[in-house]
Amino acid sequence: MTDHLTTADYETIAAELDALREEIMSGLGERDASYIHRVIRWQRGLEIGGRALLLASSLPPAWLAGTATLTVAKILENMEIGHNVMHAQWDWMRDTKIHSTTWEWDNVSPAEQWKHSHNFVHHTFTNVLGKDNDVGYGILRVAPEQEWNPAHLAQPLYNLLLAMFFEYGVALHDLEIDKVWDGTADEEVTKAKLRAIGRKIARQWGKDYLAFPLLSGPQFLSTLSANATANVARNIWAHMIIFCGHFPGDVEVFGEERLDGETKGEWYVRQLCGSANISGGSLLHLMTGNLSHQIEHHLFPDMPSNRYAEIAPRVRALCDKYDLPYHTGTLSKQVTSTWKKIVRYAFPGGKPSATAS
Repeated sequence: MTDHLTTADYETIAAELDALREEIMSGLGERDASYIHRVIRWQRGLEIGGRALLLASSLPPAWLAGTATLTVAKILENMEIGHNVMHAQWDWMRDTKIHSTTWEWDNVSPAEQWKHSHNFVHHTFTNVLGKDNDVGYGILRVAPEQEWNPAHLAQPLYNLLLAMFFEYGVALHDLEIDKVWDGTADEEVTKAKLRAIGRKIARQWGKDYLAFPLLSGPQFLSTLSANATANVARNIWAHMIIFCGHFPGDVEVFGEERLDGETKGEWYVRQLCGSANISGGSLLHLMTGNLSHQIEHHLFPDMPSNRYAEIAPRVRALCDKYDLPYHTGTLSKQVTSTWKKIVRYAFPGGKPSATAS
């Protein structure tokens, strides 16, 4: 889909996107700071409200209301706050409480490990087979260029389990399991990472499955089940949004040779071709952490998320100008497309994409 682009085209694309980024980043100010502070207040209020309702969780209406409220709070913390804060989107504020170097999210994945596997590896090598571990998360075949083996026949089931326990899959991501399996991983580094994951899991379990259930007294078991339900629901939502931004049928993958001498313009185009958006309203965008604008996020991962909707029409116009794809669709369309791909590539074969090499 990019064979028609010339060297001059790539240079112009880079210049136009660099200028767009500079325009937005130089204009950040009070309204942006107010936005993230407001979202944090909402999230904390929802969490407090949800946990308060669960003090009466033996009553079905309180259990349902508390679980739903806590689920929304966890989604906001994970998606719009934690993910984006750790992308350094709010570092320009110089607020040590909302800074990529100090934030630790409500998730079993240690922040430092996530920042390496996601911010550096994934965002540098987006959709490059053999470099980007997010392509299939090490267990799924999501492109015909990936070698098939009989274990992939069960990948629809793997994907269901990954969705339910997504935070644990994310936590193990930086271990590079393939290297652990083939013996090329540094054993001491792996052990240190596992210890950090263990400490984070103990902290999260202690909070959700011991401390808060104990605070609810005789409602211990019902509060425990509510917290577990909220975590699973948050995991399923995060998995769905992230997969819809990376794996719908028209998103492209690339061979490692694509990286040889890659220019800034070529990097930008790879982000455009290797991402997909989800169309919808402002509430959907908020609940996705604005990863419904995955294309814009991949172009500018450190741009505050509240600005993605603003720049999306201009990015799309640039794609039209240079005859580049701008993958987007409703949530139902992207979910269906992603699952079709996961089911199709559970079996051998498939037609390689034109840009995979």
